[in-house]
Amino acid sequence: MRGIRLWAGLFGLQRVVVEAVKAGIEGEVIVSVRPKWRERDRCGVCRRRCPGYDLGEGRRRWRALDLGSTFAFVEADAPRVSCRRHGVVVCAVPWARHDSRFTKAFEDQVAWLACNCSKTAVAALQRVAWRTVGRILERVASEARRNVDLLDGLRRIGIDEISHRKGQRYLTIVVDHHTGRLVWAAAGRDRKTVLAFFDALGEERCKQIELVSCDMATWISGPVAERCPAAVRCVDPFHVVQLATDALDEVRREVWREARRQGNLELAHELKGARFAVWKNPENLTERQQAKLSEIQRTNGPLYRAYLLKEQLRQIYRLSGKKAEKLLDRWLAWARRCQMPSFVKLARTITAQRTGILAAIKHGLSNSRVEQLNTQIRLITRQAFGFHSPAALIALAMLKLAGLCPPLPR
Repeated sequence: MRGIRLWAGLFGLQRVVVEAVKAGIEGEVIVSVRPKWRERDRCGVCRRRCPGYDLGEGRRRWRALDLGSTFAFVEADAPRVSCRRHGVVVCAVPWARHDSRFTKAFEDQVAWLACNCSKTAVAALQRVAWRTVGRILERVASEARRNVDLLDGLRRIGIDEISHRKGQRYLTIVVDHHTGRLVWAAAGRDRKTVLAFFDALGEERCKQIELVSCDMATWISGPVAERCPAAVRCVDPFHVVQLATDALDEVRREVWREARRQGNLELAHELKGARFAVWKNPENLTERQQAKLSEIQRTNGPLYRAYLLKEQLRQIYRLSGKKAEKLLDRWLAWARRCQMPSFVKLARTITAQRTGILAAIKHGLSNSRVEQLNTQIRLITRQAFGFHSPAALIALAMLKLAGLCPPLPR
């Protein structure tokens, strides 16, 4: 009897009766078990007691943690029950998750390794295919999200998208600014995806949202205004300055094309090499780039004015309160009359986003935390190369960045 209990401890089995232990044809260890009476006749999905349906397809095996270099399996009957909610399903077992051929201990170890090791190491150590690892991650993450409410207590959130695959394949992610954790992710980059997040959040918790940081995309701002009318939307400073940099580069290219049309090849060559001199922040310029900028100031008025417009817009984020508001209004007035189409267009965009820009300055909120997680998700995407569905990638991201990674067994 003591030996039987020892095998239950070695396999991490609880709430079961060990019937026998034997060696398989290929030398694997097989432990035959049955659930205790309290665990029997339960739906595999909701784990409610249900009337029996049939004996299923006979006995089934679940892969357990290896015993050294020896494969180990748990073997038991797999009867089916008739659930009012889920129909005819296989009975739940205490040692494995529903629709899995692995024990919980095995899957928890795979999930921990996937969060801390390379895909080659995980697949080689556990002796499973990489796509199997993806399905395991989905099951572990799904169970963890049911046990932990990541959407509870949200006040300040950031919403952004990230490309995870070629062909315009995107994920929409939501980050809690207070904890810095990833709290929600889904495939897609459209209004419907953002509305799905607010549906998961619920009407009452939507009212508790105070600040939302995001870019200027209407597919984000529209649902935010619709579902969280009391929330203040903060436009991410990086995206605002990036638009100014793009407008500056458009002016540089137009000046370069005009020099080419006039046959001034020397000026065109100088302008083509001046891209980084006007792009970079003044404090980061090298001596050569500073000399190039001085040359632009002396010889090319329009390009230098575009550079000053870009830099003045950056200075707005170094001020606070009324000073930032006054400087923004002066910048808008200057951009409207600068006679450079790219900056006139930018002035219209910033005028429409003025409230969100000033809110970001007032509350000191940006998408920096979101971008930090985006960088980590890119690394996870590289690590998860080979997953053919975004669900497995999202599961790995949630386990690693939302604090859902299970500990190692025992």
